Amino acid sequence: MVAVTPREGSSLRYAWQVCAVTSLGLVLIGIAGSTLNVALPTVVRHFHADAMESSWILLSFLLVNTASVVFFGRVADLLGRREVYLAGFALFTVASLLAGLSPDVWFLIAMRVLQAVGAAMILANGTVIITDAFPPEKLSQGMGVYFGVMSVAQLAGPTAGGLIAETAGWQWIFWVNVPAGLIALVVGAVILRKMPKQPKEPVDALGNILVFAAMSAALLALNETGTGGLTSPVVLAGAGVFLALLPLIVLVERRASNPVMRLQLFAGRLLACANLASFCNSLARSALVLVVALYFQAARGVDAFEAGLSVLPVPIGLGLASPLVGVLGRWVSPYALSIGGATLSAVGLGTLMLTADPATPYWVIAIGLFVAGCGSGTFLTGNTTQVMQALPTGSLGVVNGFRVMIMNVGMVISVGLSLSVLSASVSPELRAQVYAGTLSKLSPVAVEQLMGGFQRAYGVLFAVAVAGAVLAAFARSQRTPASLDSTSR
Repeated sequence: MVAVTPREGSSLRYAWQVCAVTSLGLVLIGIAGSTLNVALPTVVRHFHADAMESSWILLSFLLVNTASVVFFGRVADLLGRREVYLAGFALFTVASLLAGLSPDVWFLIAMRVLQAVGAAMILANGTVIITDAFPPEKLSQGMGVYFGVMSVAQLAGPTAGGLIAETAGWQWIFWVNVPAGLIALVVGAVILRKMPKQPKEPVDALGNILVFAAMSAALLALNETGTGGLTSPVVLAGAGVFLALLPLIVLVERRASNPVMRLQLFAGRLLACANLASFCNSLARSALVLVVALYFQAARGVDAFEAGLSVLPVPIGLGLASPLVGVLGRWVSPYALSIGGATLSAVGLGTLMLTADPATPYWVIAIGLFVAGCGSGTFLTGNTTQVMQALPTGSLGVVNGFRVMIMNVGMVISVGLSLSVLSASVSPELRAQVYAGTLSKLSPVAVEQLMGGFQRAYGVLFAVAVAGAVLAAFARSQRTPASLDSTSR
């Protein structure tokens, strides 16, 4: 038995306190995201939103969060990680309060944008704060608990969202974030210690603006594809702007002293493949609860609460796998856990793809959802530990922000692509009925058409999950962290 000195015990105690505080941030964001995924039809019906407005209620948050997370990783390096992290809680809480007071759908979308900024400030710093607090040999346990708490939040979110939407009203989907945000803000201010600031260096504002513009154009084109087709002027214009901005981004980032996309830190095979695998897993995972919730409401005609109960196997799988894998990390390498998790995700999505039908027994769907959830929980813990251990310590903030941005890009594309593939299966006049969850009341023919869209959506997510498993297998170290550190310098 190894003796633990008082100093080591105090350090580990603080590490677990930090884990508790940062986990509160994931509870806040996890519940906020998963409740709206299930309750979206209720919000859509309240505002009589059309198909475009309905999709942007979700996509506005994902886009802004994705485009700003690297920026706030760098800002936190300069201004203080604790300060930026707590400011994110404050902004997210205020935006949630105002979102529940929205007089129209576009005000709601604007408040979702503010929520996204606050969430970016939280997400860009949570894993870095944990990595700094935990000793390397305990990091996988901390990450396991961290993502396990996220899974619990996602576990409660769908059911809570459906119940709130059916009883208290859609406004409370946002207002439930207010007390949680205030608690997280107070507890974080009391527990978190100040972390050393990095040398004051300029923020790559132009790079952030260009990345945001390119992603906005790509997402607009992707979202319009399902409605207007590939020849739509909006699709062509969005794709043209995206392609035109790509070389400009490369040129600007090569000349920037502190680029938002520090690609040289991802030159080694381990980090390049691990982050691409993370992108694929995020793309395969993120739209799953949304798509399944729409399936139960639009195709089977159930209410939001029952739909929330139906998607529970996903967060249950996540919640069981993440902490268990954190413990297994003491004996099993993060590399092996990443491959195993990505493979399980593909198996679960393949099951859903092959059984997409209104008459499929629920237990078959539940097995597919549970396996996919277990796979994602296993992959997230293994992949995050693998990447964070390989990063140079002096660049944790901006590089972790880049890592989160890569995951969020997958999330944005996942939602946009899934909704586009799904809605393209029915006529334009019926697409609003899909988002409102009322299509099953129209005709069996429309439902049959929609099921083809569900099958294709699952097929796309399955193919991406398989690619993620292959990339995870290639994420083996060829360079040491020390050599990466010297590269960054």
